[in-house]
Amino acid sequence: MILDLHNHSIKSDDGRARVESYCQWIRKKELPLDGFVLTEHRQFDADSDYGALEDEFGLRILKGSEVETEYGHVLVFGVNEDLLRAFDFTRIDLPLETVVSESRRCGAVAVPCHPGRPNVGLCAHYDTRGPAEGVRIIEVASGGSRAGEDEAARKLAEEHGYQGVGGSDAHIVSHIGRCATRFPRPVRDEADLVAALQEGGFEVARWT
Repeated sequence: MILDLHNHSIKSDDGRARVESYCQWIRKKELPLDGFVLTEHRQFDADSDYGALEDEFGLRILKGSEVETEYGHVLVFGVNEDLLRAFDFTRIDLPLETVVSESRRCGAVAVPCHPGRPNVGLCAHYDTRGPAEGVRIIEVASGGSRAGEDEAARKLAEEHGYQGVGGSDAHIVSHIGRCATRFPRPVRDEADLVAALQEGGFEVARWT
């Protein structure tokens, strides 16, 4: 099963894409995606129901979040009420180790994203702060990366033994599907996604 793990809709402050438009684009362009995850900035959108769109387009639409830490931005999958109480998703200076450990405690998974990107990626902060405890998976392929950034992310993963995922970091419709992650098992909901990430065996899928 192939999922694009990192996307933003108009629910994010800088997102310009409606979820329905993402679905239409995937089908129009015949992208080899089985679904995608909405990771809105500094929030978890618990209210939106995309069940009708899933049925209409035959796509799995899951929800996560992108939070901000002193080590850069982090995707969180499997957000639940316990985790929403564990730390303030709206903060821009969350401790990475807190995000990682509290996510694990609450049955979620934290994945630092676009690590090679200046200021908001893990690589530069590792150079100045040293490695963070508890990180196991990072995004090694990002649709928003510039030259050399994904290479830096892959090098970091190799050095520290991290597993790697891919996501488009789409903010506009035409950017979805640039990078994704191929899982060896079906993913029906957020709990399945967490289990699949914990089990491993996934790999990056990239077409552009």
